Amino acid sequence: MKPLRLAALVAALLLAAGCSHESPPPAATSTTAAYAAVARGRVDVEGGLLVLGTPRDGTLTGVAVHEGDRVSKGQVLATLDPAPAQLQLQAAEAELAQAKAQRQLLDGKLAAVRVQAQRLAAAAKAGAGDGQSADAAAASANELVAQQAAADAAVAMATQKRDEARYELGLRTLRAPVDARVVRVAAQTGASVSTTVGGPLFTLLPLTPPIVRAELSESFVDAVKIGMPASVAADGGGSTQSWPAHVLRIGSVVGPSTLEDDPQLRANARTVACVLAFDAPPPADVRVGQRVLVRFGAPTAAPTPTKGH
Repeated sequence: MKPLRLAALVAALLLAAGCSHESPPPAATSTTAAYAAVARGRVDVEGGLLVLGTPRDGTLTGVAVHEGDRVSKGQVLATLDPAPAQLQLQAAEAELAQAKAQRQLLDGKLAAVRVQAQRLAAAAKAGAGDGQSADAAAASANELVAQQAAADAAVAMATQKRDEARYELGLRTLRAPVDARVVRVAAQTGASVSTTVGGPLFTLLPLTPPIVRAELSESFVDAVKIGMPASVAADGGGSTQSWPAHVLRIGSVVGPSTLEDDPQLRANARTVACVLAFDAPPPADVRVGQRVLVRFGAPTAAPTPTKGH
């Protein structure tokens, strides 16, 4: 019986070994999302932040806004001491008044001389006077007409000086050029400011729709087209939220990266600027200057090959 039992055991082992070489069941297929290109970017506004300095040297007599304030176009931000410009304006207005008075005086003289010339001419024609006096009166009238032209030029010049003085006085008041939010204030009442020394007094964020400036690797420029859909997400921080966008413009100049942290990679990377617009206003926590990750195009599912066991 022992040989029979041994044979049965060997047969059972062979059967088990044969079953172990059967084809394994098909494994689950995994997919990964593939995009036309991926690039780093930064949230911005068209034209960037506005930095405003003083157009003239002087002393600040008032600062009307604080950081975080919302300002409207034309709203006063700060004022310089207006006294020098006011004195200049007063002098220009006095000069203009004098020029206009001289012009009016010539008008009166010319009217009187013309009446006299007409009378003398009529008297000479009637034989009651000499023609020489009539000719002299006519010459005086012509001379006054020439003086009128010179007076008109003087009035025009004085008017221009008055307008320039008004413009200079206007420059003593710094106003917001657009609707914006005040990001930074470096102005203080009583401080002396200069057009050549020191930095800007105000930094403003225009209240325009935000955009994204992405740095697209030159290797993927041909894969991205104007109007192509894209997805914008915060770069880092573990956030999974994204916002739909589309490509507005693609640059034509290749340059180094400005968003790469590694100096060596930054020096070697060659990128092309790409501007995107959000399809809908992003939430308030998306701020200008924030770094983002841009995925271009719609994701496609690509099967990943699996190995057999």
